[in-house]
Amino acid sequence: MNSEQSLLKKYWGYDSFRGIQLPIIKSITAGNDTLGLMPTGGGKSITFQVPALAMEGVCIVVTPLIALMKDQVYHLRRRGIRAAAIYSGLMRSEIITILENAVFGAVKILYVSPERLSSELFRAKLRHMTVSFITVDEAHCISQWGYDFRPSYLTIADIRRDLPGVPVLALTATATSAVVADIQDKLQAPHIDQAPNSPNSKGSFSVFSMSFERKNLAYHVCVASDKYARLVDLLREHQGSAIVYVRSRRRTKEVADILNKAGISATYYHAGLDNATKDLRQKQWQADETRVMVATNAFGMGIDKPDVRLVAHADCPDSIEAYFQEAGRAGRDGKPAQAVLICNGSDNAKLERRIAENFPEKDYIKEVYEHLAYYYQVGVGSGYNATFEFNIDDFCHRFHHFPIPVDASLKILNRAGYIEYTEEQENQARVMFILSRDDLYRLRNSTPDEERLITALLRNYGGLFVSFHYIDEALIASQTSLSIQQIYMLLVSLSQKRVLRFIPQKKSNYIRYMQRREDKENVQLMPEVYEQRREQFTTRIRSMQAYITDSRHCRSRMLLRYFGEESSHDCGQCDVCLAHGADTTPTPDASEAILSMLADGQRHHITELQTLPQPAADIDAALSLLLESEQIFQQDGFLQQPTHK
Repeated sequence: MNSEQSLLKKYWGYDSFRGIQLPIIKSITAGNDTLGLMPTGGGKSITFQVPALAMEGVCIVVTPLIALMKDQVYHLRRRGIRAAAIYSGLMRSEIITILENAVFGAVKILYVSPERLSSELFRAKLRHMTVSFITVDEAHCISQWGYDFRPSYLTIADIRRDLPGVPVLALTATATSAVVADIQDKLQAPHIDQAPNSPNSKGSFSVFSMSFERKNLAYHVCVASDKYARLVDLLREHQGSAIVYVRSRRRTKEVADILNKAGISATYYHAGLDNATKDLRQKQWQADETRVMVATNAFGMGIDKPDVRLVAHADCPDSIEAYFQEAGRAGRDGKPAQAVLICNGSDNAKLERRIAENFPEKDYIKEVYEHLAYYYQVGVGSGYNATFEFNIDDFCHRFHHFPIPVDASLKILNRAGYIEYTEEQENQARVMFILSRDDLYRLRNSTPDEERLITALLRNYGGLFVSFHYIDEALIASQTSLSIQQIYMLLVSLSQKRVLRFIPQKKSNYIRYMQRREDKENVQLMPEVYEQRREQFTTRIRSMQAYITDSRHCRSRMLLRYFGEESSHDCGQCDVCLAHGADTTPTPDASEAILSMLADGQRHHITELQTLPQPAADIDAALSLLLESEQIFQQDGFLQQPTHK
């Protein structure tokens, strides 16, 4: 076996790669800038984790998903792979330790958020690292043509100047041809020459893509006057783990309550919950202690649960890209699964309203900019680099605005370069002892729980008598066998007793002025910031409207066509195909016949399938499904069952 395959076998237990994993790995290990287009469940992580082990130095993985960072670091360490992650909430001393370990070669895979790339500390340490390559996960976020553009991703091109000759691997599950071209443009490095004979090469990138078709996933659009009643029926019809997506935080709890009252075990998840609550609910759902997760789009990215049987949308997403990615979290084990979008007569109008909500009139945006200056008492010509905590509810109450258009206006002003608008930056709880160490030991009237808490604080954190330190309440809770709520109440009590000072954890929005405040008449909203973005958003809304109203074309073919992939056949299992009587699903006998042929453990050439009595169409469909679900694998024209599943 070559080194890549031996690493795959050693650390993951698989005998062979699947899909386009190996070509991507070969490309990046050869030093080529590489772009991989792999749908959800396609095995993206293997394409950077394996070459990270094969190459000298540390692989920097840029991802916005803290849940993914934590999850992958945990699983990599369990496999004996040296991995670490830097994310919000870590103390500066912890970050320095991780970065120095990367400098001295004690870390093979380092996960960082895109915001971290611009910090002076990270850039200083990066210059001393031996970096094998940079992986950009969720690479569509770097494209202004993408549905989830994040300005912080643009910093990646800057750090490439500090790392001459280091290749980049960009990975995404959803990208149109325009986004694919823009990803390559935004990640270009002038010192990288075009790799000769690169497949599908555009610019200096070797581009590899696999089909976006999910043959085990049936897409349905369900029209229902009572969405909640239909959702309950769906969950009763389709057993197993499920995700239900809604658009607002309030509705996550409402829908979860409805499902629980109907006897269906459910919990809810959104970005406004504290980390401990999110982690607990995610673990309960992952372990099947809770069947249904009702969530906003804050949930799912980087969550590797293969046996989700149903993903239901009770509200329409803003784009086909978002819908395809969220729906694709069903059936990642290759077994049959359902993706159901529940809609009614009001959804078309709701989608239309989102255009105006996301792109208020220019005069309104300028008015919000002016009111922001009044709010913080920032005069014309001043304010550069000033940072303020932002309470959107208080701002709206004071100036008689509504939150949705204000939020949209601030995002547009952010893109225009006038402000930096950071949503819900999390600040960890902070603690500092007021009493001296000696006075603390002589403390009387403290409860056993307070003593356990104080002991845990002193054991885990140094310098608490000198200055404030960030603390991890979940860690303290696990060490003391107290709940996080108990930890909070004890800290409040100790603060009232003047034993310590306690600043609770909270989430805040922040506004930073990126340039001196302008008079509102001088605020420029250029076409690339406003008109072009509005047109792109409108196009996505129209595509979503077309998808939910089209009752003539196969759902799978519509989705594939959106991403530039033409399919020669209908899926035979979506609501449209079933309504038209189409049936191209393979018979169970076809799968059984193939598995029976391979049951002897020997390699069989693919031409032997022609000897099976089932129809060729059924054999082809069954073969694709078995390969996708990794029940069999193909190498050099031979088929075989894996020795390790």
